[in-house]
Amino acid sequence: MSASDIARAVRDKRFSALEAVEAALARIAKHDKVLNSFTNVTAERARSKARAVDEAIASGKNPGPLAGVPFAVKNLFDVKGLSTRAGSKINRDLAPAARDATLVERLEAAGAVLVGALNMGEYAYDFTGENIHDGPSRNPHDPTRMTGGSSGGSGSAVGGALVPLALGSDTNGSIRVPSSFCGIFGLKPTYGRLSRARSFPFVFSFDHVGPLTRSVADLALAYDAMQGPDAADAACTTRPVEPALPALAEGIGDLRIALADGYFQKNVFPEALEAVGRVAKALKVDRTIEIPEAARARSAAYVISTCEGASLHLDRLRKRPDDFDPAVRDRLIAGAMIPAPMVDRAQKFRRWYRAQVAELFKSVDVILAPATPCIAPKLGQVNFTLDGVELPVRANIGIHTQPISFIGLPVVAVPVPLEPMPIGVQIIAAPWREDIALRVAAALERDGIVSAPRPRGI
Repeated sequence: MSASDIARAVRDKRFSALEAVEAALARIAKHDKVLNSFTNVTAERARSKARAVDEAIASGKNPGPLAGVPFAVKNLFDVKGLSTRAGSKINRDLAPAARDATLVERLEAAGAVLVGALNMGEYAYDFTGENIHDGPSRNPHDPTRMTGGSSGGSGSAVGGALVPLALGSDTNGSIRVPSSFCGIFGLKPTYGRLSRARSFPFVFSFDHVGPLTRSVADLALAYDAMQGPDAADAACTTRPVEPALPALAEGIGDLRIALADGYFQKNVFPEALEAVGRVAKALKVDRTIEIPEAARARSAAYVISTCEGASLHLDRLRKRPDDFDPAVRDRLIAGAMIPAPMVDRAQKFRRWYRAQVAELFKSVDVILAPATPCIAPKLGQVNFTLDGVELPVRANIGIHTQPISFIGLPVVAVPVPLEPMPIGVQIIAAPWREDIALRVAAALERDGIVSAPRPRGI
């Protein structure tokens, strides 16, 4: 069941929040042996919260729009009583969190019930979903394939229908890539829209947080519940809450939609072009648009990401180098050696690029682009061939997501259910217009063009 359906049924007393949570815990116990999406299951906490929701309903109180909805969070979000491991070995030595992350608090205030923490790539520096400490999260449609990362456990848990809602983070594509590979919906909101307070950072100037679900309505429902200023995150907007759920039924007849050309039509497998083509055809898109210097934007995003990440982890790299995943450690060490003038030039380019893309949104409302260049690769796959060139998988899965998060644009990733595996398309909007991207996603879902397929690998 969707989060919306569960909440409605709980409020209508067709079943209790405790029954909804027990069903989720049973699915996790049965299927996570295959998927390896959870690192912690907070069963007793979940039961206690569910009972509180049921008691509120029994006493005539409004339990909230997400009443009884089980959800889980990438293990870089603080969960009271758990060490915030962020996919690492080193962080397991941290004291347990004294308080939940802001977004966990807001979802539970809306009636949702936390059932656990989810597997992820070490320190969020990953596009594969493979973790050498906890093992790889596995794709719910084919467990021999990657989930994508770094929010791999979030993609696996929602794609596998263990929970209807999960939280992830997205620095360079880490919500959109798992959404694409696992066949689900993901929202990377505008930079600063949702609070990151009490979550473990990777790149402060790029880090976003957001929901992954099996329907557009669930994305909007969760997103609306999490909005609002938060002084505990210096980057969080002071804009008032701007609900997106009411806009989903408005239709898209007045929207100007274009297909990203040039860079975004290259470095793709046929399935990515097929998915974008289906979406563009359904939306009757007959216009293309060039995002200028997108390849350079990706390069600049890499420079800033690896430099900021290295700065964050420098002490850990010096004191405990052998406790890192070697692939993560080596990239962070490389980031620590990037010359300062190169970082300065990347930041100056970033300002120019943001202004250029802002100009594009004066003539269009939405831009369509691939989310990933291919369907989920096999676990352990090292290389693939893009445009006749053999390239490393890990570094290039995010080739189409990095130029977008680089300047903080809101994106909804929608799943196109191709055979043998689903693949995602990015619906990109102007800053603070998550509502427009969600409207387009909802129209595609109503027409049956995009949908979250039932998990076939469990």
